[in-house]
Amino acid sequence: MVVPGLYGFVSATKWLVDLEVTRFDKFEAFWTQRGWSEKGPVKTQSRIDVPRDGAAVRAGSVRIGGSAWAQHTGIEKVEYQLDGADWQEADLGHEANVDTWAQWASSVDVEAGEHRLVVRATDRSGYTQTSVKTDMVPNGASGWDSISFEAT
Repeated sequence: MVVPGLYGFVSATKWLVDLEVTRFDKFEAFWTQRGWSEKGPVKTQSRIDVPRDGAAVRAGSVRIGGSAWAQHTGIEKVEYQLDGADWQEADLGHEANVDTWAQWASSVDVEAGEHRLVVRATDRSGYTQTSVKTDMVPNGASGWDSISFEAT
C-alpha cells in the first residue's frame, strides 16, 4: 500500500503480519512511537543529480539536472543559482501527474575553478520551496539542495 503525499515510513507496507482495521486518530504507528510526526507529509522539494557534489567537470558548457516534486500539487517551475548569481529557470520534463517527480535540466557555462549550484522548486499553488534547512525528524527535511564542483 502506498499513499501519495505521505513518506514511506507512514504509508508504505513492507511486510504484513496481521491486519487491524481502525481509524487514523485511534492508532499510533510504529514510527510515530519513535518521534516522527503522525502524517509525514511530502514537502515541495528539489534536488540536484548531476553533476554530483565534489565532481570535476571540464570548463565550458556543463549539463545540470535533477528532479523536483510537490505531491497533490505538481511542479510549476524549477530554478537554479550558480555561484550566487540571479536565479535561472530550468527546463522541465514531462510530469505524468501531480503525484510524480518532475525532471529538470539546463546547461551552464563555467570557467575553471570552484563552483556552487543551488536549486529550488515552485509548485502549482505558487509556493516556493523554503531555504530553511530542517532535519528529517520529525516531519521531513526542508531546505534548498546545493552542491559544489570544480571545473578544470
